[in-house]
Amino acid sequence: MARVTLELPSLLRDVLPAGSIVLEGATLAEALEHAYRSVPALRVHLCDESGHFRQHVLCFLNDTNTRWLDNPGQEPLKDGDYITILQAVSGG
Repeated sequence: MARVTLELPSLLRDVLPAGSIVLEGATLAEALEHAYRSVPALRVHLCDESGHFRQHVLCFLNDTNTRWLDNPGQEPLKDGDYITILQAVSGG
């Protein structure tokens, strides 16, 4: 199991005031499940009804946008990796 850090945008400070959390998991999917178990409100804010990231949510593993990966959930993790969540903001 790798120890990784999940970093959240300031828009989610009401869910996770510290802005980051240390997680464990062998894959990206395992680490995210750890986050959802630790802070259940994260799933509601980040995922749609099918369990996938909402359209406006971006997930980066280190410096790689996971939307560019073929199977992001199975991406292996190593100690010190970081997962960064970004949310698009729009308006008119």
